[in-house]
Amino acid sequence: MKMRRLFRKGERVRSKIDGKVMEVLKYLKKNLVEVKWFDLESKEVRTNKVKEDNLSKAA
Repeated sequence: MKMRRLFRKGERVRSKIDGKVMEVLKYLKKNLVEVKWFDLESKEVRTNKVKEDNLSKAA
């Protein structure tokens, strides 16, 4: 079964949960994406794993 990949590595995506703009790092498994974003409060880059369904393409 082929994985459906809505986003490519390095693409900017927006979280449907909190509206943060993130960058796609890699696909971990079906429907799970590793993303990174810049945290303004702590001024550092954070990474997280997010379900693909919770992301949309950023403008």
